Amino acid sequence: MGLRNTLIVMALLLSAYTRPQAKKTFMKKKEASQLRTVSTIPFSGAASLKSHAYFNETGELPCHFPNTQNLSLDELVIFWQDQNKLVLYELFKGQEKPNNVHPKYIGRTTFDQDSWTLRLHNVQIKDTGSYQCFIHHRRSQGLVSIHQMSSDLIVLANFSQPEIRLIANQTEKSNIINLTCSSTQGYPEPQKMYVRLNTKNSTSNYDAVMKKSQNNITELYNVSISMSFPIPPETNVTIFCVLQLEPTKIILSPPYNIDAKSPVPSPPVPDHILWIAALLVVFIVCGTVFVILRKRKTKQPGPSNECEIIKVEGKESEQTEKRVELQEPERSDEVQCDVNTSKTTSDNKSATDF
Repeated sequence: MGLRNTLIVMALLLSAYTRPQAKKTFMKKKEASQLRTVSTIPFSGAASLKSHAYFNETGELPCHFPNTQNLSLDELVIFWQDQNKLVLYELFKGQEKPNNVHPKYIGRTTFDQDSWTLRLHNVQIKDTGSYQCFIHHRRSQGLVSIHQMSSDLIVLANFSQPEIRLIANQTEKSNIINLTCSSTQGYPEPQKMYVRLNTKNSTSNYDAVMKKSQNNITELYNVSISMSFPIPPETNVTIFCVLQLEPTKIILSPPYNIDAKSPVPSPPVPDHILWIAALLVVFIVCGTVFVILRKRKTKQPGPSNECEIIKVEGKESEQTEKRVELQEPERSDEVQCDVNTSKTTSDNKSATDF
């Protein structure tokens, strides 16, 4: 009887000890089940808050919990999930639960208890999206949702400053310039890229088709343009490459300056051309003088012509003056002409005889 009583007492004590433990384990399983159930419910509360972050830097996912009841972390269950219901971070009664976090977020988050904000480190373009924060209060009846908030994370990447590069140019004589302009490692895709040409009195923009390529892993863009356009040679020119990200946001390249061209001097005339020109001038002058002298010589009257002229003039004078007064001069003129004529004839005859 004594042994039987002892066994009964031990059984009663064991039953009293295991009953609270089983209840405690059941409550934990129930809370975990409630947490999993809540985490699959999409957030449908107030409008989400937009947050911006830069590539490879840190983004903030606020929760903005007012905590009017001044609850401690030991009484709360807090977690964030992304738009695909993957858990970024979980704090269960003041203790982090990394086992419930998706592998892509492990080691990338920190929780700021003062601002109730989760910081996501080393953000990538793929992290762009919506995130939800959930806060539950642990009560006797289980977990009760007391706060939730949604935020949109927008990831950006700054493009490099555009760079101008000249292309080997075969059209310098026509004042045409060929160049390329490029910018790399940016997100999102820019609106356009163009060239701006500034002179002293004007500004001109030259549009071109923007070439783009996107990295399959980082999802960052590289963009470039290639173009040709005329430049005024008589004035200084400054060229900019313009990358337009938004209607009011642009990035300028460093200025590329082109100085005005000096007037091209005329090439010196070769010596042999000068000699040829001088000889032509001399030949023309000599020819002109020769022609003038020849014309004068042909116009000069000979002795026979002079006699004929005198005879004609004598006959005309006979009609107007008295014949008696003019007979003596006429004889003398006629005699002189006859003498000159005979002399000329004799001279020609003697030259012939010779």
